[in-house]
Amino acid sequence: MTVTVVDPAPERGWHATYAAWADELPDWLAADAVAATVAQPKAWGTRGHRIDRPYTVLDTARLRDSLDVTGARIIADRAVECGPGAAVLASGTVLRGCRVIDARGIGRSPALAEQTAYGLMLDRDRCPDIEPMFMDWRPDNGASADAPRSFLYAVPLGGDTMLLEETCLVGRPALDGRELRDRLLHRLRSRGIEVTGDERVERVRFPVEGGRPGRNTFGAAGGFAHPATGYSVAAALAAADTVALGAAAWPVSARAVYRLRAAGLRALLHLPTTDLPVFFDAFFTLPPAAQRAYLSGRTDLNGTVRAMLGLFGTLPRPVRRRVAAATLGTPIRSRIRIPSAIMEE
Repeated sequence: MTVTVVDPAPERGWHATYAAWADELPDWLAADAVAATVAQPKAWGTRGHRIDRPYTVLDTARLRDSLDVTGARIIADRAVECGPGAAVLASGTVLRGCRVIDARGIGRSPALAEQTAYGLMLDRDRCPDIEPMFMDWRPDNGASADAPRSFLYAVPLGGDTMLLEETCLVGRPALDGRELRDRLLHRLRSRGIEVTGDERVERVRFPVEGGRPGRNTFGAAGGFAHPATGYSVAAALAAADTVALGAAAWPVSARAVYRLRAAGLRALLHLPTTDLPVFFDAFFTLPPAAQRAYLSGRTDLNGTVRAMLGLFGTLPRPVRRRVAAATLGTPIRSRIRIPSAIMEE
């Protein structure tokens, strides 16, 4: 068997920050692909939570180098069409094979919910009081009380560098980079951190929905992205062997979990602004096993159902009612007339 890889820029480096829960990563992943691990990251809704689950930030350059494609035929071109047994390239070349896997990601569209973020990389000694934070919804970013919410994501990148990133979890449309930059700078100033303008910048924008689960799609293109969090890298790494062997990456349980996660996305898009910190307070009081099932159990239907039911039962009654209505797509009458907790037109 021969393998052909089509990549428009096969020598281009990877510069995005990738992270995962440590227990999601496959055993074969190179040890030096890990830049840093936080044993118990923190989260903050209306109060602080300690997450009893190690969180790993990947060294993107070493991760790329460790995914060896030696022996494969590399073509520097762009696939414009992928179908059963054939791929059409931008150059007009048609490649044929017994199996064609579409891993092109998801194109942007106004119809798709997106995650956006704006981050700065700072030396650790400039932000000594910032703890590694999975998400921090505290309202010290200068946004008005009725504005769509964003949170601070703070993780070590290895060495003495921290990434501090203002993040719009999901929106249709999502907050733009300029708004997130202004919020991040305000948040940092409110915590006594000044920036010089020389810091390295990370800008993030990608769809969290729109993938097509199936035998011949992979990664974000194949629906591996969690629609309520945007995470997909660990799921793709974990499924790589299964897909390479031709086995099914989408058993019935995975398809059911995919639909439940989509229901969770609907809830996040429709919750009022003030509900978001309360929602995540409830989530991070769930047992670690339940948190893991919902965040990472791509094929764990029973665990996902238990986690969602546990979360629903933990929410205050008014929030529970709004979550139910959003999840089921049922309109409700409410006196709350403020914008979506995230953003949606």
